[in-house]
This record gives sequence, structure tokens and C-alpha cells, in this order.
Amino acid sequence: MRLSAYFLPVLKETPADAQIASHRLMLRAGMVNQCASGLYSWLPLGQRVLSKIEKIVADEQDKIGCHRVIMPTLQPASLWQESGRYEDYGKEMLRVKDRHDRDLLFGPTNEEVITDIVRQYVKSYRDLPQVLYQITWKFRDEMRPRFGVMRGREFLMKDGYSFDATYEDARATYQRIFESYLRTFDRLGLVAIPVKADSGAIGGDLSHEFQIMAETGESTVYYDAAYDSLTPEQRTFDHLQNLYAAAD
Repeated sequence: MRLSAYFLPVLKETPADAQIASHRLMLRAGMVNQCASGLYSWLPLGQRVLSKIEKIVADEQDKIGCHRVIMPTLQPASLWQESGRYEDYGKEMLRVKDRHDRDLLFGPTNEEVITDIVRQYVKSYRDLPQVLYQITWKFRDEMRPRFGVMRGREFLMKDGYSFDATYEDARATYQRIFESYLRTFDRLGLVAIPVKADSGAIGGDLSHEFQIMAETGESTVYYDAAYDSLTPEQRTFDHLQNLYAAAD
């Protein structure tokens, strides 16, 4: 397609509310359009970039034997009430009622739905392990949406869920997924620092956040300088466990 026929609404002036470089450039390059606070439309150029990122993420998940699904954005409140998280999640969860007065919510995450699926169909330890993932839209009613698409209320998210028969199997799955994320960032040209994280309401005793160093970051990260010289082959779970990294 000729550029003259392409829908590319570039801006000459920087919008006043765009605080960081990525937000300014995405708006000026015609990649996104702000619909409301924390809500963006992805225009043709931005959608092409987003699709390529999605393809890399999915490719790395498929390589380690994960299975892609699509779950509904609207979820029944009854599943969350059963897990005990419905009242605990807070104001980030958008709660609604349908025409029959049934309680629903716009999914901020999908642990309840995927667990309900697996308990219906997995009847034996022989059916395990299984890792199911999706790449779909989420909504979290952020108190202060900012930094463009980095802290929006509606966003495209990859979320994965693993089911294992033993604790040892679960740790092996965790290691496999951990390393797949490092390869994903490497293919995107980014150096990610795995930092030990709090599991929060999801629970568990092993959790990491992958931090990208940026001037606009909101956390201070302390990490072993050896991270900067690691080759992709050295970025394994076992090797990185011997290096220090922590957030403030």
C-alpha cells in the first residue's frame, strides 16, 4: 500500500498531557489515539507493531509446549466468590449486572475461569502437566492512568496458567516459563532484570517481575553488574539465581 493512501494521522505538536517520550512519539507518529483517560485506540501503524509483539510472545510460549486459549472478558462473580477474591480485589475490578440481575465483572485476570475449565476436564494426574495461556484484553480501573499505554485501564495482556501434579513439577514449569520470558525480551531487543516479587493475592512462594531500566521508571532497582554482560545463553534460571537483584 502507498503511504499516501495509508491512514497515518501524524501530529505536528506534542499533546500537553504526554509526559514521557514513548507516549509523545506514539501519539505524534499516529500509532494510537486517546479515547479517554487510560483508554486508547490502536491505529493501523500501532496495531501492526502490537501484532508483531504478540506473535513473538506467542511463539516463545508455543515453543515450550504451552497451549493458547481465549477466555471471556466478562466473568461470573460466582467463580470469584467461590475463590474468596471477589470482595478482596478492590476498586480496580469493574463490577456490572446483566439484564437478569446476575453479577458479572470485567476480568482483571483469569485464575478463576481457567481453574474452572481445568477442574471440569482434568480428572487424573496423568493429564498433567498443562500450561494454558491467552493474549487478550484486560480492564483494571487504575486510580491514576498515566504514561500512555504503559499504565492504561484497558490493555492487551498475555496471561498463562500452569497445572502440575507435584511441587517439584511446578518449579520445573516455572523455570521453563521464566526462561521463555527472557528469550522473549531478548527477541524484542530488551534487557530484562528478573527481580524477586511479592505474589500478592495470587499466592505462592516464588514470583519474579522482569524490570526494564528506564529513566521514567517509578522504582529503584539494585542488581548485580554481571547482568549487563550476560550472553543470551547465560540467561538461565539456574545461572540467574546466583545473581542479586531487588527493588526498593
